[in-house]
Amino acid sequence: MTQEFQLVDFDFIELNKLMKLLGLVATGGEANVRITNEEVKVNNVIEIQKRKKLRPGDVVSFETHEILIK
Repeated sequence: MTQEFQLVDFDFIELNKLMKLLGLVATGGEANVRITNEEVKVNNVIEIQKRKKLRPGDVVSFETHEILIK
């Protein structure tokens, strides 16, 4: 199931901040570890940039979660 995340007042959100904000991880540090361990995909490609800028149309996949940036 795809969840949508609406950007409000910003052009982008950083990947690690999105993961923490949505409760996919407990802390920003955990988000960074999960990204570094190649557990996160952006647009179906493994992403290792912790602060990758996500913009409308990007899709983040992590475990059973899929988030569409709007």
